[in-house]
Amino acid sequence: MSAKQRLGSWTTLRIGGPATRFVEVTSDDELVAVVGECDERGEPVLLIAGGSNLVIGDDGFAGTVVKVSTSGITVEKATDGTGYAVLVTAGAGESWDRLVAQMAVDSYSGVETLSGIPGSVGATPIQNVGAYGNEVAQSIESVEVYDRLENKRRKFSADDCEFGYRTSIFKRALDRWLILRVTLRLERRATSVPIEYADLAKQLRIGPGDCAALEDVRRGVLAVRRSKGMVVDIDDYDTWSVGSFFTNPIVTESAAAAIPTDAPRWPTADGKVKLSAAWLIDNAGFPKGYQVRPDARASTSTKHTLALTNRGNARAVDIVELASSIRHGVLDRFGLELEPEPRLINCALD
Repeated sequence: MSAKQRLGSWTTLRIGGPATRFVEVTSDDELVAVVGECDERGEPVLLIAGGSNLVIGDDGFAGTVVKVSTSGITVEKATDGTGYAVLVTAGAGESWDRLVAQMAVDSYSGVETLSGIPGSVGATPIQNVGAYGNEVAQSIESVEVYDRLENKRRKFSADDCEFGYRTSIFKRALDRWLILRVTLRLERRATSVPIEYADLAKQLRIGPGDCAALEDVRRGVLAVRRSKGMVVDIDDYDTWSVGSFFTNPIVTESAAAAIPTDAPRWPTADGKVKLSAAWLIDNAGFPKGYQVRPDARASTSTKHTLALTNRGNARAVDIVELASSIRHGVLDRFGLELEPEPRLINCALD
């Protein structure tokens, strides 16, 4: 990679300086070999696949960037006494949304509400991506990884992955695990999982908890996501983002009681309360389309306050300035510190 090329070409935010070295790999063996060689030299490594969850600093990355372009999808029947299930295994570099689209066409139910999420298959368990009442953890059967610490391949069951809200064992030790492939357990049927999310149910003209045809659900999810600027479009600056920049805070009941009663909230399984980061941002004085200055090169999306967007020529410093301003504003107004969802590389919030 030449010094004039920038890593922003490989991210949905379109931001990031150059890397010392750039290598693209197309097989698991090649991925393990390249990363292993870097580890032996003590050279920093950054993995990029879909680039949808990265904010890379303007100085770039002092090390080797590995573009994961591994592929391959296999499907096998799996019966467990409860019906006709299938195990779908995909390479880490496969496009997540292309996989979800194919599953809907083939009548494999379980991940249809996760349509339109950018990025790769291998990234989904790291973040335990979720949307519209569903998380990928609910469908994962196993994850094949390479352990960089012990230099061996391993297969993790769903329980081994220690999934939580937007987290996993992989996220808590990003520099240890190379995800090679992911296996999903899906149901062979033409209808979706129950739709609990009110906006999506309304879009589909069904009641909360009802099911719908898989392809109808996929179209409905994409429509809702587009209305919020959450479907990547190279020609639309309002979608040049990492999606949701902050996670929804999960707080104690006493902390939630201090937030105005009109704020959306959802009880969690461990007795805590999940709050809406978008509501907190908006009500702390950062509306849709907010800019720190009239000529700022970054803003909140004009469709959704939780997306911070590159208006065409922004740099990492612009996104960091905007995110830091929002974070301080929410802390001052509500006493809650928002946590960024993307991985910040060679940059940090104030």
